[in-house]
Amino acid sequence: QVQLVESGGGSAQAGGSLRLSCTASGYRLTEHSPNNCVGWFRQAPGKEREGVIVYDSGRTTRVADRVKDRFTISQDNAQNTLYLDMSALKPEDAGTYYCAANCPTPQYGWWTVKNAAAFRYWGQGTQVTVSS
Repeated sequence: QVQLVESGGGSAQAGGSLRLSCTASGYRLTEHSPNNCVGWFRQAPGKEREGVIVYDSGRTTRVADRVKDRFTISQDNAQNTLYLDMSALKPEDAGTYYCAANCPTPQYGWWTVKNAAAFRYWGQGTQVTVSS
């Protein structure tokens, strides 16, 4: 069974930074293949889940406008780990952050970050709080 586990959530000051990690069992997060979309989504209380930043099926980074130039996605092949580096944090960045992987139907293009339904595997989420 595939399992994704996020870690690194916590509290940060507005303008601060935080790194989230996603590790997988039963799945290779860093493999380059048409079905291997991987990335990050988030959800604030009372709001719908939204895309943050992902690698699409061509391994091209797709970033939501709300986090452009502040968040980056990266990976460690040896550790089979995906990272989300967040900087210049704003109170609106608070919420539960989810790692997602695998697109049974390959996804190419900027719209991938908005298409949560295309991702098959999901982690349990990790909480991020931003204080003013």
